[in-house]
Amino acid sequence: MKKIKYYFNTHTLRFEKVDTPLKVRLLQLFGFIAASIVTGVVIVAILFQYIDSPKEKLLRQQNESYKANYSLIQQRLKQLELQMTELESRDNEVYRSIFESSPIPDSARLKDIEALKEAKMIQNLSNSDLLQNMIDQLNNLSIRTSFQDKSFLEITSMVKNKEKLLKAIPAIQPVSNKNLSRVASGFGYRIDPLYKDYRLHAGLDFTAPTGTPIYATADGVVQIAGFNTDGYGNKVVINHGFGYQTLYGHMARIKAKAGQSVKRGEVIGYIGNTGKSTGPHCHYEVIKRGIKVDPVYYFYNDLTPAQFDRILKAAAANKQSLD
Repeated sequence: MKKIKYYFNTHTLRFEKVDTPLKVRLLQLFGFIAASIVTGVVIVAILFQYIDSPKEKLLRQQNESYKANYSLIQQRLKQLELQMTELESRDNEVYRSIFESSPIPDSARLKDIEALKEAKMIQNLSNSDLLQNMIDQLNNLSIRTSFQDKSFLEITSMVKNKEKLLKAIPAIQPVSNKNLSRVASGFGYRIDPLYKDYRLHAGLDFTAPTGTPIYATADGVVQIAGFNTDGYGNKVVINHGFGYQTLYGHMARIKAKAGQSVKRGEVIGYIGNTGKSTGPHCHYEVIKRGIKVDPVYYFYNDLTPAQFDRILKAAAANKQSLD
C-alpha cells in the first residue's frame, strides 16, 4: 500500500496531502542513483588499492615465485658458463696441446661477447623478455656444449690414436751410434763443402763406413725410394702420418721400395756416397708439417739426458757439412 504524506497548512489551519511533482521525483531518483554509483566506485577503488582479489593474490604469488626461480636459474647459468669456459680453456690449452692439435676458435663455439652487458639489460626486461632471454642463454649454452662434445669425441679419437702417433714420431737415430761419435754435422747454416759458402744444412750428417745399415726412425710408408738429381743421390723419404716425414740421403744401396710399410728400426738402405757428397755418410732430415726441423730433438727413445747433451754439442761443433 502506497504511503501517503501530509503537511500542516498554516493558512488554512488544516492537514493537506503532499503532492510531489514528477520532475522533482525524477531528480530525486537520479540523485540517489548517482550518489550510489559514486559511493560504489569509491569503495571498489579502495578495495582494489589495498585488497587483492583471490586471482590477483594467486598471480602475485606466482610472480614472486617466478622471480625467485629466475634468480636461482640465473645463478646456475653463471656457474655453467664458468664451467664451460674452464672446459673450453682446458680443451684448447691442455688437451689439444698434448696432441699438437689446433685449438677451436671462439667463433666456432659462439662465445657470448655481450655477457657483461646482459646483467644490466635483464633488470629492465618484462616477463616475456626475461623468458626469451633465458631461452637464448640456454640455446647458446646448448650450442657451446654441443661443440664441446664434438671436441671431446675428437680428443677421444686422438687418445685412441695416441699409440699410432707415438709410433709415427721419429724417435731414434737412423744409424747405430752407441758411442755418439758419428754425428759429423748438425742442423743450421754450415759451410758448403763444394761451394764454400754458408748455406742452410737442413739435417744431420752421420758418418759411417759404406754399407752400414740405415734404419727407419718411425713407422710409416715409403714415399720415395730411388736415385734423385736433387743432390741427395739415392734417397728414401718415409711418410709417417700425423704431419711427419723423414728423409735419408746418399745411400749406396736402397732396400726399401716405394709404397712399402716399414716399422721403426727396420733397415731401409745402406750408407754410401752418392749425390752431392764428399764422403760416406747418411744425411738425415725430419720434416714436420712441411717444415724441416732439427732432427737432434727426435732421438729421445735411445738417448739419456747426458747422451743427448753430448750429441747436441757434437752437432753444433762442426761448421762444415758433408753435402
